[in-house]
Amino acid sequence: MAENKIKTIGVLTSGGDAPGMNAAIRAVVRRGLSNGLKVKGIQKGYNGLLSEEIIDMSARDVSDTIERGGTILYTARCAEFRTPEGQQRGAEICRKHGIDGLVVIGGDGSFAGAQKLANLGINTIGIPGTIDLDIACTEYTIGFDTAVNTAMEAIDKVRDTSTSHERCSIIEVMGRGAGWLALWCGIANGAEDVLIPEKYDYDEQKLINNIIESRKMGKKHHIIINAEGIGHSQAMAMRIEAATGIETRATILGHMQRGGSPTCKDRVYASMMGAMAVDLLLEGKKSRVVGYRHGDFVDFDINEALAMEKSVTPYMWEVCESLSHNYKK
Repeated sequence: MAENKIKTIGVLTSGGDAPGMNAAIRAVVRRGLSNGLKVKGIQKGYNGLLSEEIIDMSARDVSDTIERGGTILYTARCAEFRTPEGQQRGAEICRKHGIDGLVVIGGDGSFAGAQKLANLGINTIGIPGTIDLDIACTEYTIGFDTAVNTAMEAIDKVRDTSTSHERCSIIEVMGRGAGWLALWCGIANGAEDVLIPEKYDYDEQKLINNIIESRKMGKKHHIIINAEGIGHSQAMAMRIEAATGIETRATILGHMQRGGSPTCKDRVYASMMGAMAVDLLLEGKKSRVVGYRHGDFVDFDINEALAMEKSVTPYMWEVCESLSHNYKK
């Protein structure tokens, strides 16, 4: 440790909260402390950094947090940090508080901020924390597993009442412009139609025809999973009911998908990623993003990670479509 330049690290969560973030925070704090580092928690993301809401963290501070949803460090959006002046001030505040390395837990927007700090000389490591699974460099993001299970269970419940009333149900899941939550739920819940931004052609008549055809073949309900990136579920339900004569209801699951106790996978993977972020800082690395690929935890240059693009797996989508419309065969 004597030769190591890193003495104090900071950790913050930024952007949308995700189940498992507390497991990552806990791992950063305890891995750092076990290596003789001081650890500072930055509350409310980059907004808290600029307002210097910075606290010392001990092992006790993260006790009994691994099972909690949300983030104990809180999170907030910060328009000021998108400006060069805000970024410069953020770097100066890090130096003022003796923060030699910073761990940022969040999505692409959070990583863009981390990239700016790295360019200003702050050793920065990103950990992917988003329920949207939309970060291209990694096959896993903290919170997705919990969120998709939460949505799956809710959709199962909606199906029960939809069947009882012989309805069509449109269930909207989160994901911003990415369709991963909708796609996974489409397969897991056996939905009749799945609408995701990456594949939807906005041919609503085809959707209506699917509903009419399935009803003719004896189905008593019709489940449509609609991704947030398409949205407008209430208006879509009204149009479908008018066109088909079948009672149609929209359910928007919303922010319930962000909450709840994280699954085992989210707790373990987040813990591994948090520990790895500290290890990378101890190795003298900076401007990196932790990821998970092909069964292993890896790291990427943050510029490389932000330049990558991600789309749904063609085979997974083909399987989803074939299983959804199997009643036509």
